[in-house]
Amino acid sequence: MKLSADEFVELVRQALADIPAPFAAYLEEVFIDVEAVPDPEACKEADVDDPRDLLGLYEGTPLTERGVENPAQLPDRIILYQRNIERICRSRREIIHEIRKTVFHEVGHHFGLDEDDLVELGYE
Repeated sequence: MKLSADEFVELVRQALADIPAPFAAYLEEVFIDVEAVPDPEACKEADVDDPRDLLGLYEGTPLTERGVENPAQLPDRIILYQRNIERICRSRREIIHEIRKTVFHEVGHHFGLDEDDLVELGYE
């Protein structure tokens, strides 16, 4: 199942709109991007061998690691990889579900959750 870039971006916007307001306020400075597939550098950063396995990536300093001695340095960024998400989905409904899960997963990293935390919450 494939969507146009505009359709995919709109579904990402809808997923972000479902984040409760108290948490969404902490995302105002986070850039959300959509790319077709990850580049080798992104795979290395995520410690992923097969680029098809990477659905999203958080780049930045989690809120839990910031402070006077360690302020955020670059704008935080969340990237979703459209072709990889589409590749594992057979229907529009599955794409919507996977986008939402991936957005929440990457937002979780922004809030300082690690992979184990996210698995426990159902956002693996």
